[in-house]
Amino acid sequence: MRKVYIIDGYRIFRKLWWQALKQMVQKVTRLFIGLFLYAVGIVLTINANLGLAPWDVFHQGMTHIIGITMGQASIGVGIILVILDAVLGERLGWGTLCNMLFIGLFMDFIMLNHLIPICKGVLSGTIMMVLGMIVIGIASYFYIGAGLGSGPRDGLMIALTKKTCKSVRFVRNAIELSALLVGYILGGFVGVGTLIMALTLGYIIQFAFKILKFDVSNIKHRFIDEDIKNLKEKLSKVNSFS
Repeated sequence: MRKVYIIDGYRIFRKLWWQALKQMVQKVTRLFIGLFLYAVGIVLTINANLGLAPWDVFHQGMTHIIGITMGQASIGVGIILVILDAVLGERLGWGTLCNMLFIGLFMDFIMLNHLIPICKGVLSGTIMMVLGMIVIGIASYFYIGAGLGSGPRDGLMIALTKKTCKSVRFVRNAIELSALLVGYILGGFVGVGTLIMALTLGYIIQFAFKILKFDVSNIKHRFIDEDIKNLKEKLSKVNSFS
């Protein structure tokens, strides 16, 4: 009889493990499609050559001071923000860590291999910048829809909103303005494109969500601590059969 319980327990564990693996593969695939497209969108806005988005102004400023690539700067800032998010009590997801690392890696891969040309004219630059923002909107659909946690910068916005009791708009604007000012002081490129992206990127992302019929409020994120807890519960169920 004990042998039967062990076999049944193994079958249940294998079924649960396979279902969880299948769901995770789907989520991770969607996540990485989103992260790669996000990197493509960022590089498009950079190579539009009309001015960088606030965070990219900061990243480029770091490249001037430290002598690293844009991708490495993005990763370095992401690591600091993840630590800060954790200190402020914000829960982290696997997507948070992947965002921290892979967007920067993808950016360097695209930029160092010159996969996207640098625009020389205002018209072509404007078209490329708008295309980049659209791609970022589509990337956000894939990335956020994976439900594996917010990015380090969004996590900081959420954490500070909770701590300060200020509006999301106020906190987000304060963070991006701070990144922009510091980046500008460090030598980051600020231009008319910076203003355009600061004013329109949110609307373009919202429009992309509307076209794709994507409601952010319906997404329930999975966090690292939840996955560890669920794994312990599944292992305890197997042990109970034995």
